[in-house]
Amino acid sequence: MMNSRKNASMKKSLALLTLSTALMATGAAHASTGSTPQPTAAVSVPEAAAAPFLIKINGETLVETGYQVPGSSEPMIPLRSTAEKLGYALEWKQETLSVDLQKGNLFTTVKTGEDQYVINRMYTTLGAAPALVDNKLYVPASFVSKVLHTEASVQGQAVVITPEAEAQKNVVTTGVVTAVTYKEDHRSLQIQGTGTNGTVLHISEETVLEKKDGAKLGFSDLHIGMTVEVEHPNRMTLSLPPQTSAYRITVLDAEKGTDLLATAGEIQEVRSGDSKDDFSVVLKGTGLTDRSQTEIVLRVGAETPVVNLKGEKVPASTLVKGTKIIGVYGPVMTKSLPPIGTAWKIVVDASAE
Repeated sequence: MMNSRKNASMKKSLALLTLSTALMATGAAHASTGSTPQPTAAVSVPEAAAAPFLIKINGETLVETGYQVPGSSEPMIPLRSTAEKLGYALEWKQETLSVDLQKGNLFTTVKTGEDQYVINRMYTTLGAAPALVDNKLYVPASFVSKVLHTEASVQGQAVVITPEAEAQKNVVTTGVVTAVTYKEDHRSLQIQGTGTNGTVLHISEETVLEKKDGAKLGFSDLHIGMTVEVEHPNRMTLSLPPQTSAYRITVLDAEKGTDLLATAGEIQEVRSGDSKDDFSVVLKGTGLTDRSQTEIVLRVGAETPVVNLKGEKVPASTLVKGTKIIGVYGPVMTKSLPPIGTAWKIVVDASAE
């Protein structure tokens, strides 16, 4: 009986000694490598998070990626790899789950779970708190522009961080207009996508509106479906969709079109026409204007432009059942259900896939 108790006691002591040795080894490993220990506050990437966001700095793509939780206003980006690439020194403080960042005279502290960021010795909020995900600290993408004072924008599934000299340059973007807005003297266009996709371009009195031949246009001459070339600043907001100002808008279409309507959706059926070059598509989706249809049959002919969101020509053979498109058409339609009209332009919307 005594031997049994003695053996049990020895086994328990050996187990405690083994656990203690393992914990000491783990602590030593963290101390030697300088890596951040896994705190109890760390979480995993949400299963509902969208596809990873690439982080591009000065034209170089980082190995680490960001993520965005559905319903949030902006993506989250890895703090250490991003800040170090921008020349910042970082110090992790385990006791407070925070990081000190410094570059020259600029110093700030980021603390896990607290939507408080120091800008010029004053606290501000960015709408999201830093989050520990799989042993890495993530911050909102706007941290780069608002706290680190470096230009950053969301472009598709990437956060693009640009040096100041490059941010001052103008760029030219081509795309199909998917929305025209005029509310209380505020005018804007959306190109290259609908909803949270694409880019919103704000138009001022100084914005030059013209045709390819240089003829001047008014804002009322712009409409959904047009392919335009836009000169704008390299910088954009971090919203979805990103927004910027338009310096010059050039309409590339030879034909103007009048009172055009548009429906964004999916091709339900493709019907053959009178010749091999003529066919119709049954489109069901969302009307992009007040008078646009949610379901319509559009006749497509050999002369009907079929393009992508950038306005680049794509083959008509792309238009098959299940393809996401934006159908642009005139106001003349049959009174059938669904109505039948003639397509002015078909835009293949790969961003909706």
